[in-house]
Amino acid sequence: MVRLCLKWRNSLYFGHPMIGILIFPDFQLLDAAGPISVFEVAARCTGKPLALRVLAASAGLVRSSSGVEMLARDFKSANAITTLVIAGGAGVADAARCEFTRAFVQRLARRGVRVASVCSGAYVLAEAGLLDGRRATTHWGRTRDFVARYPKVKFEPDHIFTRDGNVWTSAGITAGIDLALAMVTEDHGEEIAQEAARHLVLYHRRSGGQSQFSSLLELKTPNGRFGALLSWARENLDAPLTVEDLADRAGMSARHFARAFAAETGTTPSKAIERLRLEVARERVQSSREAIELVAQTTGFGDPERMRRAFIRAFGQPPQALRRAARAG
Repeated sequence: MVRLCLKWRNSLYFGHPMIGILIFPDFQLLDAAGPISVFEVAARCTGKPLALRVLAASAGLVRSSSGVEMLARDFKSANAITTLVIAGGAGVADAARCEFTRAFVQRLARRGVRVASVCSGAYVLAEAGLLDGRRATTHWGRTRDFVARYPKVKFEPDHIFTRDGNVWTSAGITAGIDLALAMVTEDHGEEIAQEAARHLVLYHRRSGGQSQFSSLLELKTPNGRFGALLSWARENLDAPLTVEDLADRAGMSARHFARAFAAETGTTPSKAIERLRLEVARERVQSSREAIELVAQTTGFGDPERMRRAFIRAFGQPPQALRRAARAG
C-alpha cells in the first residue's frame, strides 16, 4: 500500500495564510491532491512558502478509497488556518454525520475562514448548516439525493463550482482544481493563476458557471460510428455544417445519414451541431474577453442575435448575463 506523507515545519507557516485540507477514511484522493497541487505550484510562482496542513478528526495516516494513505494532523493544529477545503469521497456520509467534524467546520466558518468543498464534500458543509440559503453545487450524480436532503440550499446542478460569500463548492473531482485556481486568482491575481495553470499543463481553465456536462458525452453513443465526425465538427464550427455537409463527409446520402444519425445518437444532426456550438460558445463567453460578435462568428452562429436566442433557449440567459455571472464568481 502506497503511503503519501506531507511533512512541514511550523516555522515555514509563520506570517502566511494557511490552507487546510480536510480528509476522512475513504476520501477521494484527487479531491485532496488536486487542490494541494494547485496551491503548491501557485506558491512556487509567487516565491512564497506553501502554508498547508492536511487535517482529519484523528491524526495519523488516513486511507483513501484507492488505498493510498495521506498523513494528517488533528483539528487542534488548525488555529492558523484561513482557508479550509473539504474533500469528498465514498466515506463522506460518515464524515458528515460526525458531530466533531461538523463542530470543527462550524467553528472555522464563524471565525471568518473561507470554507470550500470538492465534489461530495458539500454534504459536510450542508450538514453543518453552512449551505442553507446559499448557492452550492456537487457532483451531478448526487443531484437528486442532495436536493432531497437539503431543500434550503440554492442548488446549482450544472456548475463547475460556485461561490456564495465565503463559502465555495465544486462539482466532481477535477472541478476541485478549477475551484483552487479560482481561489489563487482571488489571493494572488489572474497572472499567477494562469502561470500555475500552465505549470500544471491544463489545457483550459474552466469558469465556475461552465457546465459539468459535455455535449458529445450526452449523446446515446458518443464514441459510435459518428464520434469521429462530431469531433471533427467541434473543431470546425465556423463551417456551415449542414446535414448535406455532414452526410458527404460520412460518405452517405443525406436522407440515410439523417436517419442513421438520429437512431444512433438520439438526436438530429442539426440539434447535435447546435449543442456543440452552444457548448463551445458558452465556454468562450465565460472564460475569455472576446467580443460576443466574434464568439458568434467563430462558433458558427454568425449573427449575435441568433446566438443570443439559442443561449436563452438552452440556458435561460443571454451571453452577456452568463459572462457577468462567471466573472462574479
